[in-house]
Amino acid sequence: MNASTQALIHEAAEGSNSGRLHFGQVIALLVQAGVESYLADYRTGKTIYYLPNGDTLALDLEIPATPIADTFDAEAVKTAIRGAQQGVVMYPEFKHLTCLAGCAGYTVWITGRHVSYFGRKGEIHVERFPD
Repeated sequence: MNASTQALIHEAAEGSNSGRLHFGQVIALLVQAGVESYLADYRTGKTIYYLPNGDTLALDLEIPATPIADTFDAEAVKTAIRGAQQGVVMYPEFKHLTCLAGCAGYTVWITGRHVSYFGRKGEIHVERFPD
């Protein structure tokens, strides 16, 4: 993976974790970097970015002190998503809210234009990118 690709991914991750960038801005940077998907795992505190050529980059994910609830609440996850889409909820709060909702992590499928949120027991909520 070349240095400019890594720099764009780092910029997206840092901007998101600090609450400086909205999801759409993060996705725009990752598209520019050529990322096709990424996995954010609240349990390991890692985000792994995947490129079509097989290259990957794993970065630390700042996770909240909030324990991941045992029960997955898809409606609470959707509420956090709507807040993020409206610009009311930034990523640090989003992580807190989704942990409370039992979300253990999610995969963003940039090329597939959706996000798969998953719970501790394999529950899944799929959210399509807005048009």
